[in-house]
Amino acid sequence: MAFIPFLVLILLITCCVAVFGNATLDGASQVSLLAASAVSVLVGHFTKRLEWERLEKEITAKIASCTPAIIILLLIGAIGGTWMVSGIVPTMIYYGMQIIRPEVFLVSSSLLCALVSLMIGSSWTTVATIGVALMGIGKAHGFADGWIAGSIITGAYFGDKLSPLSDTTVLASSVSGTPLFTHIRYMLFTTVPTFLISLSVFLIAGLVMNVAGTGNELGVMEGLQRTFVISPWLLLVPVLTGVMIARRWPSIVVLFLAILLAAVVGLVVQPELVHRISGESGGGLLASYKGMMQVCYGSTTIETGMPMLNDLVATSGMAGMMPTIWLIICAQTFGGALTATGQLADLMRLVLRGVRGTASLVASTVGTALFCNIALADQYLSIMLASSMFKDTYRRQGYEPRLLSRSCEDGATVTSVLVPWNTCGLTQSTVLGVATMTYLPFCFFNYLSPLTSIVVAATGWKVKQTKASEQ
Repeated sequence: MAFIPFLVLILLITCCVAVFGNATLDGASQVSLLAASAVSVLVGHFTKRLEWERLEKEITAKIASCTPAIIILLLIGAIGGTWMVSGIVPTMIYYGMQIIRPEVFLVSSSLLCALVSLMIGSSWTTVATIGVALMGIGKAHGFADGWIAGSIITGAYFGDKLSPLSDTTVLASSVSGTPLFTHIRYMLFTTVPTFLISLSVFLIAGLVMNVAGTGNELGVMEGLQRTFVISPWLLLVPVLTGVMIARRWPSIVVLFLAILLAAVVGLVVQPELVHRISGESGGGLLASYKGMMQVCYGSTTIETGMPMLNDLVATSGMAGMMPTIWLIICAQTFGGALTATGQLADLMRLVLRGVRGTASLVASTVGTALFCNIALADQYLSIMLASSMFKDTYRRQGYEPRLLSRSCEDGATVTSVLVPWNTCGLTQSTVLGVATMTYLPFCFFNYLSPLTSIVVAATGWKVKQTKASEQ
């Protein structure tokens, strides 16, 4: 009986992906979650005679637990707009593109995508913008489509996984009860080694292939110079943000101060651009205030003279986070229903029968997240469901929440792009024009990350477990 809500959700999500494609997250997934929640409640009511008040209380508690994540997501939307319009992200892109040369193109493209994704917190935006440009450059150099797409996706998902601006990173830390920057620091032990292995493969492959050609990266750099004031001084803002992160300030405080710093820099360094966004012809204080407010809460479109570059520098602000917040609320409703009816506990008993130690527990978490990616076709659902299923087990066995959050990200975030019918795999293959099965063999980082997570857990490196007496 506990499988019925999952089967309903899998069926509904499958239909949504087939009908809506890339637009599944715009609302179809959320409706599917609510429908599956209703099925869970009905099953629980008729099999265990549960009162509605109990179900409602559990669902409300689940949603309330994600309040910090919702606030952080709103701040992430604002920081994405302010960092772009102030010229911070364009400066990073400008200097990063100067390292691209034919013989080191693969490793350079992966590093550049990692840098951009780390700054903006979105693998989708990175692939859809700078990734498209790199596909053209790579083809001009003579590289195969699979190698190019693999290097782009590797870098994009590495940055997405470690960025404090990434919604999946925020989601994994919040649903497991781990502070955001604690979660990011703990992921370094599995993510960095895997990324270095991937970069080594791309470097050797680029040198062995010995291709040559010319790219159009100069056009992108010139477009950035025409639109923004590019200066290394702008990099002080991310440096100061890094200092605040290193000092372990609360993530909400760090993000708010990063927004404030970027807004001030934008008004001082890019005043004409801010005035243009406001739509006020006269300029002045009113235009500055209105323009920067719009950058924080709404979408902005900046004309650079290049359609591809226009997509790169466009931002969505806080409003762009609303579909994700909507999805979180609906997913927590589903999780609350499963918890209140005991269906989640029933499934956990089945999964945990083979768990005998740290490695098997992490392997079960990673495997569950990967299965959810395949069955539910969405990385957000995979993170939330895997975390909900294993959270109590990690706590009872004395493991820190950060081990759970890292295992969920290693199993869900990076593998979603490898599933052709997953929203990530569907989107990236469409954007890059490369079939999922074509680039999959070259996404070394994405399929090595789950294995690295299990191996590191098996060695016990940085894995802390409280004593039975302390539990």
